[in-house]
Order: sequence, then C-alpha cells, then structure tokens
Amino acid sequence: MDQERRRGHERGPGRGRGDAESARAPGSESRARASRRSASRPHERPAPQAVRAWSRWQRGDRGHGLPWRSTLLVAVVVMAGTGFAARNQPDREALDALGRALLLLGAAPLLFRHRWPVPVVFGVAAVTLGYLAAGYPYGPVFVMVAVACFAAVVQGHRTAAAWALGLLWAGHLLLSHWLYRWLPPAGDGPAPWGQELPAAAFAVAVLAASETVRVRREQRAQLRADRAAAEQRRADEERLRIARELHDVLAHSISVINVQAGVGLALLDSDPEQARTALTTIKAASKEALGEVRQVLDTLRTRGEAPRAPAPGLGRLPELVEQAAAAGLTVTVARTGPRTDLPPGADLAAFRIVQEALTNVVRHSGSRTARVRIGYGSGHLDLTVDDDGPATGTEAGGSGNGLAGMRERAAALGGTIEAGARPDGGFRVHAVLPFHQEEPPSPQETP
Repeated sequence: MDQERRRGHERGPGRGRGDAESARAPGSESRARASRRSASRPHERPAPQAVRAWSRWQRGDRGHGLPWRSTLLVAVVVMAGTGFAARNQPDREALDALGRALLLLGAAPLLFRHRWPVPVVFGVAAVTLGYLAAGYPYGPVFVMVAVACFAAVVQGHRTAAAWALGLLWAGHLLLSHWLYRWLPPAGDGPAPWGQELPAAAFAVAVLAASETVRVRREQRAQLRADRAAAEQRRADEERLRIARELHDVLAHSISVINVQAGVGLALLDSDPEQARTALTTIKAASKEALGEVRQVLDTLRTRGEAPRAPAPGLGRLPELVEQAAAAGLTVTVARTGPRTDLPPGADLAAFRIVQEALTNVVRHSGSRTARVRIGYGSGHLDLTVDDDGPATGTEAGGSGNGLAGMRERAAALGGTIEAGARPDGGFRVHAVLPFHQEEPPSPQETP
C-alpha cells in the first residue's frame, strides 16, 4: 500500500549497505562457526581406531558400514542348518570342505547387498546353483538367496530379483530332470515334478514379502516427509502471523510517535505546552506498543499457554481513533447493520486492517480526515476506510508490506480486500471478511 500511495517514488538507495558488507566479510562466518564448535566441545578428543572399530561393530546394520551382524547370522544358520539337514539325506553328497566353502562363498557377498544389490543377488543365485549342481544336501541354503532378493527388492530392483530367482528355479529344473545323469551323486534319479510347485511358491513368497516390506517402508518415509512438511508449514504460518502482528503494532505506533516527535520539535520553543502534549502522546503510544510486542513475544516463550491479555479487536477502535487524533488525524466511525459479536480471528483481522489503513493515511496522505465504515452483514463484515487527500509522496520509513499483510489476513479468513485511488483523488481500502457465528447451546445441551 505504501508503494501505491507514493505513486512510483523510489526508495533511497544504500539502505542497510553497512550490514550487508559486514555480513559478506570473507571468512568471518566460517571462523565464527569453528569457534562455536570448539567452544561447545572443549574436552573432546579423537577416538582411537580400536574404539571406532568397536563402535561400528556395535552399530551393526544400523550404521553406514557393512551389515556384519546379519551376514554373520545368515552364515552361521546356513552352515549349521545344512549340517543337520545332511544327516537326513544320505543319498546326497557328503558335506565336505568344498561344500562348506561354497556355502561361505554364497554368504560372503551379502556384506555388500546394500551397496550393490543387483550383482549380489545374481552372484548368490549362481553360487547356490553351483552348490546344488555339486549334489550337496538341500537345506537352508536358500536363505542366502532370500536375503539377497529381499535387499534388492527393498532398494527398488524388483526386476533383477525376479530374474535371479527365475534363473535359479530354471537351473534347478534342468539339474533335477535332465542333467542329473552327468552330475553327482552317482546313480541319482530324476526328482519328482511335485517338488517344483513348492519351489515356485517359495520364490513367489520371497518376492511378495520383499515387495510388501518395500511398500511399507516407502509409506513410512512418505508419512515422515508429510509430517515434516506439515510442521514446516505450521512454523511458516506462525512466523508469518507473528511478523504481521509485529508489523501492524510497530508501524502504527511508530508512525504516531514520528508525527508527534516532529510536532514537539517544531513547538518546543514557541509553544512548550503543546510540545508537552506531544511528548505525552509519544509516551502513551510507546507504552502501548511495548505492551503489544511483549504479548506477541510471550506467546513464543510460553508455547501452548494462553496469552495473558486478550487479542485486540474492534472493541478497541476508540483507542485507535484517539491515537490517530493525537497524530493530527480526525477519524469518524459509522456502523450499519445489527452489531454482532465476531469470532476472535475475524475481530483481530478487522482491527489490524483498520489500524494499517489509518497508519498509511497518517504516513502518506495529505488529508487530515478519514472515515471508517463498519457494516455487519449476514455472516460477513464489511470494512471501508476512506481519506480525501492526495498522496504526499514523502518517504515515511515504511516497509511497503502493509497492503500485503492486509491481504494475507483477509485471505486467511476466506475474504477479499481492495485498495486503490478513488476518482476524486482520495484513497479507499475496502475489505469483506466472512465469519461463522457459533450457535448458542440448546437447553437440552446446557448442563
């Protein structure tokens, strides 16, 4: 709104240049961060290598290193379980050193399943197929394939995991029904076709379980991201609300103080009594501004607690008129329609819009009169602030965010606001703020 009133007057250049140059001092920010880090950890020393290694072992799969714990557990389960399973399979080859080496060779790539899941799942499937081709006993050897497939699917490589399981199943099919004549153990016959169905079901179950875990992890990650975005959005909205409150409070009060300070300086020698009145007005305006700023800051310090003082509303409009009169502005207030108790949000927004409109009249208008009309409609409030003077075109120290703040307040309630020059040379601010009245409880609901 300030920019519209000045009608294209440019702001003075160079404002805040000293602060910007001091912020760009080379190396100052990095040195400050380094000093803060050193001050916050004065007795911290680098941990020995053995301690760091032990910490990585304790973190296990939760750290950024290799998954030692789970890989070791899989290797132990496969080795021990295959040893027990071999006792009930006398028709298979004995589990010798070569067989155990193949089991270890299949478990070792699982250390890298988080870094290179595709090569690991194909490598483990190939080693497992070689183990079965050598005629060694069945058993928990397929656990290695399941773990590798799970890691690949969870990281999004579903196609690679399906191909690895499909090739393993197809290779086992060839070994069991066509190539068994030339492979150990000697004298082995074809496997029954009925066992292929459970093998296929196992492969499908591994893929389905891995996909389920992947989807749930993505859902949890999305929920965490949504919660973080919602918290950030609430923080941004709260920051904007506080910025609007501080802007409205300080802009109005400082404008009154600025005008009265000029009056006091001009009349200090010629009319001391009038200068004393201006100083009294400055004291009252500054006290009120400090009280409202303290109230806003208290809401930050005591999060979740109710504010000590009620938020301002149209009930304080007479005080606003008195402050404007002290700044040399005559304000008339007219109300139409049956007066209605407004909800706190609409009441605060209406007060701040009128306050900002009058502040801009004091700052940028050549008129010393303003008219405020408040119309109470059915479910909405109609606000109009008019002044008859042309824009002075003087720099009043405003930020130019007055109109933007009023629009944000109106939009938060689902309302609209229009501001602009009138054909007769004055300026008008017109806002429509919808609100919902709370119906009083019925007699049956009253305790």
